[in-house]
Amino acid sequence: MTQNADKTTTLLGTRPLSEDGSHVLQSPMDIVIRDGVIQAIRPAGDASPEGEVVDASGTLAMPGFINGHHHSHENFHKGRYDRLPLELWMNYVRPARPLPLTADDVYLRTLVGACQALLSGTTCIVDDFNASPVLDHEHVEAALAAYEDVGIRALLGPTLFDVPFHESVPFIHEECSPATLASLAPGKATPSAEYLRLVESLAATRHPRDNRVGVLLAPSAPQRCTDALLGEVRALADRTGLPVIIHVQETRLQAASAWHQRGKTLFQHLDDLGFLAPGTSLIHAVWLTPDDIARIAASGASVQHNPNSNLKLGSGLMPMRALLDAGVNVSLGTDGCGSLESTDMLRVVANTALIHKLRGDDYRHWIGAEEALEAATQGGARALGLDGYLGQVVTGQRADLVLYRLDAPAFTPLNDPLRQLVFGESGGGIHSVWVEGEQVVADGKLTRLDQRVISQRIDQAMQRLRPAIDAAEGMTETLRPAYERIWSRCQALPLAPGTIPARFDE
Repeated sequence: MTQNADKTTTLLGTRPLSEDGSHVLQSPMDIVIRDGVIQAIRPAGDASPEGEVVDASGTLAMPGFINGHHHSHENFHKGRYDRLPLELWMNYVRPARPLPLTADDVYLRTLVGACQALLSGTTCIVDDFNASPVLDHEHVEAALAAYEDVGIRALLGPTLFDVPFHESVPFIHEECSPATLASLAPGKATPSAEYLRLVESLAATRHPRDNRVGVLLAPSAPQRCTDALLGEVRALADRTGLPVIIHVQETRLQAASAWHQRGKTLFQHLDDLGFLAPGTSLIHAVWLTPDDIARIAASGASVQHNPNSNLKLGSGLMPMRALLDAGVNVSLGTDGCGSLESTDMLRVVANTALIHKLRGDDYRHWIGAEEALEAATQGGARALGLDGYLGQVVTGQRADLVLYRLDAPAFTPLNDPLRQLVFGESGGGIHSVWVEGEQVVADGKLTRLDQRVISQRIDQAMQRLRPAIDAAEGMTETLRPAYERIWSRCQALPLAPGTIPARFDE
């Protein structure tokens, strides 16, 4: 269902990315957009412009980035943490006692991530949305409304789990007193079945294949979901065709504790359950064995790579080349703003093409700019089961486009536009951003909302919320010694045989 029915726009004289994504076309082209879909791409001046005419001469036309993983619920925690691994950091952004948020707070915190995404060239964002321990329908609707109002494409999934977060942590009962464990247990929690019913009901009117703002299924992680819940998620995904996202072996602790507790990796466990399938994204997948990679490849599932977040939390470097060589689709994302303070995907694309040059001595197998860009566009679409809908500048796809000014410093002098975009990080050179044929960014500003007003409203909300955040962090500080002991114990646990190293030894 297009948001711009009966509207036609012609972008005159731009240079689009080639259909296969390998290079930028040399000759200027006119792009005709009708009803939110790319209707034609033809040599500039070959035919009379149709509908509204936009002078796009001197620009580069790229598919908008697809941010395959974000947590909007972390947006109020920006800039508060550094030099912490995931297991010590997580309790700060998911405190045992939830913050006293209003629906307007949720609306605003969702907006700010979406604003930065659009202004830096992202047209689609996947939001793994924490709505626990008590499901508040107004909060879910507020987040959906934020994405509707700003004009971005979004897929929102209320996080699903039926094992409390602290119960999924190894050795927790040995390292924490009964009183501490009682303080971590949620006083009230909505059953996972109610979350599933919500997503299934929303799928009828918000399926991502037919709606700019849609839903998906977001089971948190295998260690936080019973096998029964994972089976219900798989059945619902198969029944509705909704995409699925799930965190798997982001850190060494998770990989080692899985092997210690189960005698197999979490990838093997998911495969044994029949959970792996096309349209399912395995978020992070930093610690892998060759057997894991083979299973993922055979299943058609995707790996969702978040290099900047993995760097900030010290989680490690996933083996992207090995995954691609095995035929695994890889997508890219920023992760939440509590672990990395930005939804700027261009920084992610640049780092993908840079940090993977640290793995292996054969430079011919390093990840290049073209592969990083493909993971952020076509790879993202494939991961969500939306290939053929998004991710390319081709006729028949949704008109989710970003135009970059070729006179910007990053492109001057102009040698290879694709590489200069990736490595020059030309966010400041954006001419315009289009989502489903609507111009949502013009001259560096949002067209639907005033980002300055949003920032002012968030500052006001934070004056009220900051004491609650400080208090929650104080409680987390009391837990830190126990979690540090757990973290140290897990560092000594062995990994599954053949695990591909993801960190450097000192």
